[in-house]
Amino acid sequence: VGLELNPARLWTLRRDIFGLGTLQVVVCGFAIAGALLLITAFTWQAALVVGLALALSSTALDIQLLKDQDRLNKPLGERVISILLMQDLAIVPLLLVTTALSRLPDPDARGGWELVGVTLLAIVALVIAGRLLLKPLFRLIAMTGAREVFVIGALLTVLSASFLMSMLGVSMAMGAFIAGVMLADSPYRHEVEADIEPFRGLLLGLFFMAVGMTLDLDVIVANPGRILLFVLVLVAVKSLFIAGLCRLFGSSWRDAGR
Repeated sequence: VGLELNPARLWTLRRDIFGLGTLQVVVCGFAIAGALLLITAFTWQAALVVGLALALSSTALDIQLLKDQDRLNKPLGERVISILLMQDLAIVPLLLVTTALSRLPDPDARGGWELVGVTLLAIVALVIAGRLLLKPLFRLIAMTGAREVFVIGALLTVLSASFLMSMLGVSMAMGAFIAGVMLADSPYRHEVEADIEPFRGLLLGLFFMAVGMTLDLDVIVANPGRILLFVLVLVAVKSLFIAGLCRLFGSSWRDAGR
């Protein structure tokens, strides 16, 4: 995902990222929380935490769909990417909300504002490191002429950024995304993209296999009607509010519905 978005393109999408993306997370989160309060016995705290979590979407799945439909670099794709990017950024404040509403908070967890500050510092540090180190590094790799070294360099960059974010208690996916953006800003972006392309489908398949392995099939068999109701409510609420917000930001009704 990061490789598709160099810093200049991100800047042009700032209105959709911070405007539309923020409204999508907040509006959908509260709407889903309200629906849960109506159809379940959840407390408002539980409904809010679940609602905000379900306001997020699967970036991996959505990006793959856009690529398959050749819409990734079109206005519709850029709007979807903007919303997904804000959803990834929203993970930090959502963690703060969850911690604040928790009945049994983790005593070893970082303080809320400390986590925000550390995360912002880490992002700035990664961007600076990318500017100062990545271009010379890949220039050196290019001099070797070994294609395999390009793959190693790209994976090392992604793993390092992901590990740093993980150490700070933030999503590893955020570190990987920032590494991708840094690589997208280098002259060797296309070589890196071509070299990691074979891994994309394989890792996406492993990701969804891991998700499937976490399912409790006994719960699904015992509650099929309830699960179907929840799915229908979730899809209806998110579709309705996201379409309305996209229309508010200038999309046609057709694109808003998509």
